[in-house]
This record gives sequence, structure tokens and C-alpha cells, in this order.
Amino acid sequence: MRLVSCLPALCSAAVLSGCAGPAFFESEPVEVDTPKGVVTCQLYLPEEVAWDEAVLAPPGMSIPEADEICRIEGHRRKKEG
Repeated sequence: MRLVSCLPALCSAAVLSGCAGPAFFESEPVEVDTPKGVVTCQLYLPEEVAWDEAVLAPPGMSIPEADEICRIEGHRRKKEG
């Protein structure tokens, strides 16, 4: 019987947590110039730079390298803001 009384709270938490995913906080894509070419980044809230990621990397650049460039750009914008 106790599980039934907790069920509404558990369902509410599940619904709310689904709304707070990274897609909810996305910015418009940002282009960052690098010596290897332009990296297109998807940035999120300034407080969540760990989510920042590359959506397009130039040929010859790995995705992890492009992701790091995007996180650096997120940190740069966080300091400016």
C-alpha cells in the first residue's frame, strides 16, 4: 500500500526530469574558427559547459578534439557573460 502512495511523486519526478535534458537548453549553433577549420558547436547554458559539443568538425579533426574546442568556447563565453 505504501508504494501506491509514492507512485504519483515518482511519476512526476520522471516527467520533470525528461524536460530538463540538454535539448531544452540548446543555443543556436555557434561556429568557432580554428587553424584546422571551422567547428560548429552546440552550446547549452553557461553553467553547463560540460554538455557543449561539436555537431560538425572539419576534415582531419577528431570529434573529441572538436568537442574540447566547443567546451573551451563555452568557458570563454561563460567568463564574458
